[in-house]
Amino acid sequence: MQRNRPPGSRAGVARGFTLLELMIALSIGAILLGLAAPAFRGMWLDSRRTVAVNAFIHSIFLARTSAFTYHHTVSICRSADGQTCSADLANWQLGWIVFVNEDRDEPPVRDRNERILIVQQALPGLSITSNRRGYSFKTYNRSVINGTLVFCDLRGSAHARAIIINIAGRPRVARRDADNRPLRCPNG
Repeated sequence: MQRNRPPGSRAGVARGFTLLELMIALSIGAILLGLAAPAFRGMWLDSRRTVAVNAFIHSIFLARTSAFTYHHTVSICRSADGQTCSADLANWQLGWIVFVNEDRDEPPVRDRNERILIVQQALPGLSITSNRRGYSFKTYNRSVINGTLVFCDLRGSAHARAIIINIAGRPRVARRDADNRPLRCPNG
């Protein structure tokens, strides 16, 4: 007895890949993945650096607006513990805090009664350096201590970004320093 088959179908033909076809497809896929991996790594590193830069810019804008809101100086300082300001210039990648600096310490020092507005946790895999210990934004005077923060990853100076804060407290992101010189990273 013969069954009715749809037109164009063939009896007894297996559908799928042969072992040779599967090996060729996997080989081509592995080669393409190997070629694309460095580009994905670069995009991932760019993304991490951008997140860190944006986090600091957010902290600057928060400090500027909060100074007017609270009618007090608001400061940003490097902080490893999320509670106190650290005294050295380096290691901003360990984190920072934004706080209401009621007694207007300069350089900023957070006292127990001063309210913390934001705590930025450590940012591993990055090097963030600054030429200042802290940045203070005042309600009565728009001038701040201008400065530069340099954000680096393991790719070095060629991929570094800087946040340059002018005397009015406005930040800008740059690929060169305020004097138009190439940025310098601790790791080259």
